[in-house]
This record gives sequence, structure tokens and C-alpha cells, in this order.
Amino acid sequence: MTLTATAGSADLPLEPLTELVRTWLPTRRWYPAKGTEAQLDVVATLLLDDEAVRIPLVRVRFDSVDTLLQVPLVLERLAPSATAPADPSRPVDADTVGRIDDMLLLDGTGHPAFLRAWLAAADGPDGCAPTDLDPTTARVITGEQSNTSVVLRRAGEELQAPAVGILKVFRTLAAGPNPDVDVPRRLVEVGWDGVPAPLGWLVGRWPDTDGQLLEGYLGALSAFVPGARDGFELACELAGAGAPFDDAAGQLGTLIAGMHDALVRGFGAEPSGADDGDGAAGPEQVARQLEDRFAWAADSVPALQEYGEAVHRVAARVRALPDAPPRQRVHGDLHLGQVLRSADRWVVTDFEGEPLAPLTMRTRPDLAVRDVAGMLRSFDYAAAVGGLHHEAAHAWSGAARDALLLRYDETAGTSLATGEGSSALLLTALELDKALYEAVYEQRNRPDWVHIPLAGLDRLLR
Repeated sequence: MTLTATAGSADLPLEPLTELVRTWLPTRRWYPAKGTEAQLDVVATLLLDDEAVRIPLVRVRFDSVDTLLQVPLVLERLAPSATAPADPSRPVDADTVGRIDDMLLLDGTGHPAFLRAWLAAADGPDGCAPTDLDPTTARVITGEQSNTSVVLRRAGEELQAPAVGILKVFRTLAAGPNPDVDVPRRLVEVGWDGVPAPLGWLVGRWPDTDGQLLEGYLGALSAFVPGARDGFELACELAGAGAPFDDAAGQLGTLIAGMHDALVRGFGAEPSGADDGDGAAGPEQVARQLEDRFAWAADSVPALQEYGEAVHRVAARVRALPDAPPRQRVHGDLHLGQVLRSADRWVVTDFEGEPLAPLTMRTRPDLAVRDVAGMLRSFDYAAAVGGLHHEAAHAWSGAARDALLLRYDETAGTSLATGEGSSALLLTALELDKALYEAVYEQRNRPDWVHIPLAGLDRLLR
């Protein structure tokens, strides 16, 4: 089913609703305009098949950003006393958005009424979403920065039973394809099982500023990976215990190579010539990006100046490459925090790419080694956060790095571990680019951490 929005706030009073969301939204972790003056307006409303559920669409404008948020609500009419909700069955921890007259407005994302209506409206691999999930078992995952995810169990099972589904409600709406939905669906279609299986998705239509209808995903339901650990947390724990990460890193290498193969089978690949003017994957583009990144970073972090000659030598070698590996779809934002470790395997999540990048950039073909570079950089962070320093950190992350590259090479037929060939040189350039970005980020936000990317630059350039 595709939901189509109606203009305005449906049957809710527009001005009181707008004032409520203007107060409530800035308190949310996923609100995109934190610390900034923004203009917020309720522009349309999506309706599900439950008269208690509304999904106002809120236009948020700040600086040069103009974006649309969805705010699922469940309405509860207050008892005559106006002190207690008439419906005592709602979740105890339901988040109250506010009150309009005798109506209490609750954040719908963890509420059974919203979830039940969402599941009934969603499409899925077999035509619809699973019908055996119990919305009353919903548990909202805290700490997400850009979306809201809700864990669900099967109907009739104990609360202690493992969850079977996780619904991601996209807070920021974007028209067109969504790689976080389309890529896992395609990977499963070509027979790759390294992603949580897609179980359902819901599409909506809403008017743009000119009144033309746009269409995009509102959310996606995936299989829950029982007993899974966040990859970064696991790596930090092992580093803190002085335990090696080699075996797990090697398995990651196999997983990433398998993912890249499946992405080619699912989306194809295209030649990457010496000068691909419309992309970021040709040698000239990679070299120019590295040089520009260094110039930008060195202005903010004076300690980077000493790496200038070495960085430019790498850029010159990249520029001299006669060609580069084919371009293909990639993950786009791969690091340890984007993989989960279950009892016996790794799975990859979050294919939306760099969240702040335009959709066209997040879905265009790129070099597969960009994903490898992102994962390798996160090894340095895991070592540092785990409490390792200097030589111990270098040895731990270096061993994990070697294991990943060796297993990636075995599966992909590359020679990254030996440093031979164009792919290995491009990997170095992309790692440098990422470390330079990290240095600026840390200098501005966590100065005590700037040594982590600087140590990575040392390893790559000395």
C-alpha cells in the first residue's frame, strides 16, 4: 500500500499542533537542527487505518537546509477529570508530545496502535509484512541519531523470547529510492545472506513546495539478528582485554568481499577510466580529492603540515595510474559500527550511506576499496577506545588489518595485503583521505582524540 498525504494537519488544529512540534522536536536526538534557529511548519498529514493515528509531516528549514520530518502520533482522549489518560493500556514509557484540548498526543513510534496500523499497511516480499508480530511487545531502541527503530516479537511469545523483527521509522523523508531498503532487498534477491532479511516496507506520497506529489519510503522492517553484538563495541571489548581481533577481522574481510560481489551481481559494474569526470572513482578524482582534503585539513590542524610532502607523493602516484578497478555500488559508510556479530557470523546493516550526502552521491558507483578503507580506519578507533596506547594499539589494529586484507584478497582476488597493484594504492589514498577528515573532526570536537587519526597517518606514510 502507498499512503498519500493530505495538505495541512487533517482534523487536528493546525496552530496548536505546530506549537507542540516546535517545542518537542528540538528535544529529540534525531532532530536535524539542534542548536540552530529553524522554521518548523506542519505541511501535510498521512493517515493510516486507525482513527487514533496521525503522521504529521513537518517542514524544517535552517541555514541552507530544507527537509521534511515525519512525526507519527497516537491520539488519546483524556478522561473527564483531564488528569489521566482514558486508555490505561498504552505503554508506560510512552513519550508525550503534548495536549490539545482534551486530546493527549503521544509519540507513535513505540505505541501498539501506530505499529499495528503500520504493519497492516506495509508491503513485503510476499506481498505484505508479517502478520504474526505483536505490537504490544514493542521496545524502542534508544540512542539513534537519525531514525527511530523498534524491536518486535511474535504474538503469543513471552517477553523474554528473542525479538524477530526490527522496524526502522525514517524520521527524515526523502523522495525516490532509499538504499537502506533497496540494497538489502536486492542483495537477498541475488542470494546473499549477509544482511538481515527485509520483511516489509511502507511507501508514502507527499506534496513538495510546488504542490507536486513526491514518493518515498516511510520505514522498513527487517529480521532481527538474535544475540547480535555491535561490531565496534565487541572490538573495543577485545582490545580492552588485550585479546586479538584477528579471526573476527578475517571473517569481516570475507564478508565485505562477498558483499561487493553480491552488489555487482545485483546492480552491475562499469569501467573506471583514467578520468571519470562525473564521479569520484577515477585516479584523477581520487588524487584531487586527497590534495583538496589535505589543504582543507592542514588549515585546521597545524600538526598535519609535516605530512604534506608525503601526501602529495601519494596523490601523484595515484594520478599516474593508467586505470582503476571498475566502479560499482558500495556500502558507502562502512565501519565497525555498521556490522553486527551474532553467535556464528557477521551481518552488514545501514546501507543508507553517508547520511548528510545527497541521494545521487550515496547511490552512484564507486570504488569497492572505499568500504575497506572505512572499516580499517575504525580498527584504530577500537584499539584506542579499548584503552590500548602507542605500540600496543599499533600492534592490535595492525594484526586485525592484516587479517582482514588477507581474507578479502582470498575472496575478491585482489592483492591489498601485499600493497601491489592499483587497488592497493587507491586504498592507501582513501584511508589517508578519511584520516585527514577525522583529524579535523577530532580537533574541533574531541581534541584529546586527535592522536588517533594522526597515528593512522604515521602508519600509512612513514
